[in-house]
Amino acid sequence: MSYTVETAARTAPAAVIVAIDGPSGTGKSSTSKAVAAKLGLSYLDTGAQYRAITWWMLNNGIDVTDPVAIADAAGKPVIVSGTDPSAPTITVDGIDASGPIRTQEVTSKVSAVSAVPEVRTLITELQRTIAKGAALGIVVEGRDIGTTVLPDADLKIFLTASPEARAARRSGELKGADVSATREALLKRDAADSSRKTSPLAKADDAVEVDTSDLTLEQVIECVVTLVEGKRAAK
Repeated sequence: MSYTVETAARTAPAAVIVAIDGPSGTGKSSTSKAVAAKLGLSYLDTGAQYRAITWWMLNNGIDVTDPVAIADAAGKPVIVSGTDPSAPTITVDGIDASGPIRTQEVTSKVSAVSAVPEVRTLITELQRTIAKGAALGIVVEGRDIGTTVLPDADLKIFLTASPEARAARRSGELKGADVSATREALLKRDAADSSRKTSPLAKADDAVEVDTSDLTLEQVIECVVTLVEGKRAAK
């Protein structure tokens, strides 16, 4: 019996923490969820957490143009993220916020809220706690995972794509939104995320860059799965 247990332990896949960063429209969410599901890993959408706290601020009358007001309120909401890649969830004070956090109002305000250092500190600690608690490993997607949240991640991947490809994808997700306007909005979000003083959007020095401009989603998923399996085999 002991031989069987020891053999199983030796052949079980190694737990691995995967950080996937990149700007909007590069396929981060779809890729991260699919990779996690294929490999039996947990999944965390860190952007949803920032959207959740932004949604809470708006619902509770917090002036999201005032960094001091945002900082003072940052610790009040209780945000809980489900990590099942087939059905990721997020609640705020026990309320399902998965739909409300995707509104245009939240999208237009999330950069300002997420730029406040007190917000980033609280959410970063929440993200680290979730990642450390994933016994079999986890895929964490966001904008500062490899550089700030999980600098010791086993594998860091930075997804990128041309502005045109990103705008076409995002306008499709938004059911026919104007591609030109979507492109401008994405570039504006890039500028805000890349220039903030606390944890800006950036590629980690040791990240593997994957340009998704001319790849199908299936090709991107397969590429990342191969990278993760290689890292697992090397552990």
